[in-house]
Amino acid sequence: VQLVESGGGLVQPGGSLRLSCAASAFTFSNYDMNWYRQAPGKERELVATIRSAGGSINYADSVKGRFTISRDNAKNTGYLQMDSLKPEDTAVYYCNAKRFSYSWWGQGTQVTVSS
Repeated sequence: VQLVESGGGLVQPGGSLRLSCAASAFTFSNYDMNWYRQAPGKERELVATIRSAGGSINYADSVKGRFTISRDNAKNTGYLQMDSLKPEDTAVYYCNAKRFSYSWWGQGTQVTVSS
């Protein structure tokens, strides 16, 4: 089982990034997908969730209206489009696939928002 994030980097405030999460060795379409983030000295925070069939989506209040979660089950890949980025969005971003008691994590990708 593997989840691999990509797309992180350094961006100026107001900029955009698109994170990807590629899944392998399990049936990605059966799992809900979550994006979390963890800033230095802070607890891991749930940012966005999309259900397995893509029908239900939820966002943390801090990112609502700026981030968009999506998935392409045919490609076994999930996405997090991040627009209007702020310095407080700086964190390591993790994707998570969850179904009942099964929960798989990626290794994380660093997002830094700074001028």
